[in-house]
Amino acid sequence: MNESLDTATPPTASLHPLLTRLVEQTDAVLLDADRFDAWAEQAGAAMAVFVEDPERYKETLDLAVIVPELHAIRRGRFRVALLPPEAARLVARRYGFARWPAFVMLRDGRYLGAVDGIRDWDVYLEELDRLLAAAPSRPPTVGIPVSAAGAAESSCH
Repeated sequence: MNESLDTATPPTASLHPLLTRLVEQTDAVLLDADRFDAWAEQAGAAMAVFVEDPERYKETLDLAVIVPELHAIRRGRFRVALLPPEAARLVARRYGFARWPAFVMLRDGRYLGAVDGIRDWDVYLEELDRLLAAAPSRPPTVGIPVSAAGAAESSCH
């Protein structure tokens, strides 16, 4: 693991106790937006956990309990980082997920997929295994129609 990320990890004192537990049980790195890329680009599979304020999004605490369980069941298959609300909002734009909380799976910094919102346990296991086996792809960002200047108008819909 990258030592500069470990030694620069912000304190967990401001986190909800269940989020602190997630960090402790998974050896997660607590990231800010500026350190996300360096963490993500490390070799191997990784889960970036995006959380919101538990007072606004109660499901955040559900995911705080679920992630350590997933990590324990697939021990050694992926590393974990937690992005608290401010960092999560900034980095989430890259991945286009629609609901909070969410986790994004990466391999060697490349996007494998995301699971957003709260799901049934079996769905989490199936999705996690599918994502760990997936080929990297382009993240689905928010779509904005783009057309070439001077190109004929056409529609695929």
